[in-house]
Amino acid sequence: MKTLPLSGPSWRFRDASAKTWLPALVPGCVHADLRRAERIPDPFYGTNELDLQWIEERDWEYETWFTAPADLRNEEVIELVADGLDTVATVTLNGHRVARTENMFIGFRWNVKPWLRSGRNRLVVRFDSALRYIRERGGFTPPAEFNDPVGNCVRIRKQQCQFGWDWGPRFVTAGIWRDLRLEGWSRNRLAAVRITQQHGTDGVTLTVEPQLTRPAGKMAAGVSCSVTVSLDGRPVAVQTNAPVGPLSLPVREPQLWWPAGQGAQPLYEVTVVAHDRDGAELGRWQRRIGLRTIVLDRSPDAWGESFRFVVNGRPIFLKGANWIPAHSFVAGLTRADYARDLRAAVAANMNCVRLWGGGIYESEDFYDECDERGLLVWHDFMFGCTLYPSDDAFLANVAAEAEYQIGRIRHRACLALWCGNNELPQINGAALRAKESLRRGYEKLFHVLLADAVRDHDGVTPYWPSSEWRGTFENGHALGERCGDTHFWDVWHARHPVKDYEKWAFRFVSEFGMQSYASPETNATFCPPEDSNVFGPTMENHQKNRAGNQIILDYVSRRYRLPKDQDSLIILSQLNQAYCMQTGVEHYRRLMPRCMGAIYWQLNDCWPVASWSSIEFTGRWKALHHLARRFNAPALVSAHVPGDETTKIGNYRGTTVSEVHLYTVYDAPAASRGVLRWDLFHLDGRRLEGGRRNVALRPGESVRHETVNVATAMATHGRDHLYLRIALDVAGHTVSEETVFLAPPRFLALPRGRIRTRARAIDRGGREFDVTFQSSVFQHRVHFDLPGLRHEASDNFLELYPNEAKTVRLSLARPLTPKALLARLQTGSLVDTYA
Repeated sequence: MKTLPLSGPSWRFRDASAKTWLPALVPGCVHADLRRAERIPDPFYGTNELDLQWIEERDWEYETWFTAPADLRNEEVIELVADGLDTVATVTLNGHRVARTENMFIGFRWNVKPWLRSGRNRLVVRFDSALRYIRERGGFTPPAEFNDPVGNCVRIRKQQCQFGWDWGPRFVTAGIWRDLRLEGWSRNRLAAVRITQQHGTDGVTLTVEPQLTRPAGKMAAGVSCSVTVSLDGRPVAVQTNAPVGPLSLPVREPQLWWPAGQGAQPLYEVTVVAHDRDGAELGRWQRRIGLRTIVLDRSPDAWGESFRFVVNGRPIFLKGANWIPAHSFVAGLTRADYARDLRAAVAANMNCVRLWGGGIYESEDFYDECDERGLLVWHDFMFGCTLYPSDDAFLANVAAEAEYQIGRIRHRACLALWCGNNELPQINGAALRAKESLRRGYEKLFHVLLADAVRDHDGVTPYWPSSEWRGTFENGHALGERCGDTHFWDVWHARHPVKDYEKWAFRFVSEFGMQSYASPETNATFCPPEDSNVFGPTMENHQKNRAGNQIILDYVSRRYRLPKDQDSLIILSQLNQAYCMQTGVEHYRRLMPRCMGAIYWQLNDCWPVASWSSIEFTGRWKALHHLARRFNAPALVSAHVPGDETTKIGNYRGTTVSEVHLYTVYDAPAASRGVLRWDLFHLDGRRLEGGRRNVALRPGESVRHETVNVATAMATHGRDHLYLRIALDVAGHTVSEETVFLAPPRFLALPRGRIRTRARAIDRGGREFDVTFQSSVFQHRVHFDLPGLRHEASDNFLELYPNEAKTVRLSLARPLTPKALLARLQTGSLVDTYA
């Protein structure tokens, strides 16, 4: 097969109503091209988003000229292959209309040989306004809109969050967003390969099914295939010159693929080569696979019906976060763009991400990263929140989309689940119950079409119709305690107390979250200095949840004192976010095995914004991500404090707290032993009481080991003067540690003290340092920064106990001396956020 790449910088584009052409880059999009041509300002800066909505109303043309070499033109079939066109595109070659597309999520192949010339060829792709398409298509209008301020974006098969979301801007773009090329072939072509695995006591048998473009007739006669399965470059199974059909290849002594934290991630390379009867190659298919089984176990149990993922026969508690598109302009993202945040997910002891349904089917780089790092992918189809059409044309479009994407992704080791949509029955439950036609249309799409597509084109990966879903259109938290998965938003959207996480024993929690502000350094990338106030026009434009700022302040004020300045408010918002997610995740982990998953909202951002993310758009870790490394640790010590702070008439304070339950939670694959420690301290430094206990740590177990009665100490010293230090030691090392307060921190008279630091260079290049922090008094959530210097830290927002040193490994983007590092280092703790 001969290939001619058409991607690259040889393109130009224009507003279809104008004459002036501008240089373009493919893959790309019109916003990025306009920005490179300096025809629009930075879309993320200030309130520029508001001034760029005209782009979505225009039609855009892309044009390139190319010459096809003779060996390509001599092939029997010459196909124009478009891996992604966004979205309403008309393709013409040398003035001949090739095709019109209406789906961003489908790759297309068209035979263009009849119109190909020996000399220069002109290829034009015209993108009609998506907004005009939506208006002209008419028909279905959903009973409620949840994210599109203009409306009806569900009518078009296009990235839904381009139209706006409660964490993202409205940039409805257009362009050739994935690769474009010519492919020439003769007689036949190897179109795809389907691989299934059978695991037995004597190894793994791979069934390899090559699929030809012309599967029958004389063009298929005499076609043979050779298959090689290799590990680290060494063949482990080979079959040569076999007739096209299912081929069985046994893999002896297989090395199994495991999620992160459960084992290694070996990837076998499968190469399939097809030849015709004369030995000419008809195509080559090469992919990496992991040898593993993944089952969604929904068996009857003591609490109702389980909802747990079993990998290679081992139940796995899923710890992770939701993934949204890595950028508002997804065209042209690189492997590094994905690696940054997915690497950070594994560093925070996550073993999964949920690929959320309002974005895109991701690039091969995304799945490569997840395969290599052991991140299971809960994979939504691209439908989010609002109800969708169900007419025949729409369903046919979706069927083609599902077939294309399932075929592209199904071999991935990381793929754990196909999920029909995000929250449609949850937030449209009343409409679906009230109107039978809506419910029938919904079921036709998500209970029949997509379920059948997964069965027909995958056949291995489980399918789940929605997230959340409990088998009924009735809603209610009690259902989630018995079966299915839950999105729990009483904390945040309903402004319920954070301890409401502990009210419910859900089976699996696939969304829950708390917003915070991005760091001052990230905010400076988009916010003019004169308009940096969080309630000013720019910051409000970069807060897409209508009540977001008020809810942040509400929760911050419940737990912390009035901050002394805006930078302190930002820190408090991040501390509050981290506390909320820690409360939720640790509760769900303590419920194991009743609850078997906690996936918080969200991991990443698509632009610089106040949001629920734990990683800022610039890559900086919020406090939440540092704490996620701790509360997702394979060996965890966790405290449950029954009761809470109370108030009565006159705003007099009370409490229902009298004891603290201490748990260990363990999900590493091999059993271990440890020492559980607890010590009750007065804030003046006195140790009042404590204890030690040897504990067994068994995989998949959450065990309550101790109840510490604190009522007497609270009565004697006052709850505002106490803190409980808990820790878990394994093999002489502290693997988990936390501070437990018996009252909200805003009431505590936290001591103030100097944080002493020292730095030791680890390498001669001045980029790696061990930085040690120490204080003579207890300091809660000690945080540090190196303004203006990109860096990575092994820890931050940590606890300093009196006269105990803690050391953090720092990796710098550019070299410094230890003295220069300490001069730049800024430190503080919770007590430093208020005057």
